[in-house]
Amino acid sequence: MTDLKTKHCQSCEGFTNPMPREDAQRALGQLHDAWGIDETGKSIQRSFKFKNFHETMAFVNAVAWIAHAEDHHPDMAVGFNRCAVEYSTHAIGGLSENDFICAARVDALFD
Repeated sequence: MTDLKTKHCQSCEGFTNPMPREDAQRALGQLHDAWGIDETGKSIQRSFKFKNFHETMAFVNAVAWIAHAEDHHPDMAVGFNRCAVEYSTHAIGGLSENDFICAARVDALFD
């Protein structure tokens, strides 16, 4: 299995079906344990805690850079010292490998 951090997102708009939950569970195994799949199996999410607003905003900007570079954008909920990141491939109504690639790149921010 190829390391997700070395892969790049591929266009899947209208060309791909959502990833089956079993495949999503396998891909989840390549991410930090804090990532989880929602109850519908259509998104993955992880919450991050920081010391202060400055660290939170630095993280948000780094995630924005990843999103821009991969042309795959998460939903984020941001507070003073926290940020929740959620990936889902909206164009197909569920999860794709792109979600896991970007999540792995977010994990790499802490390696």
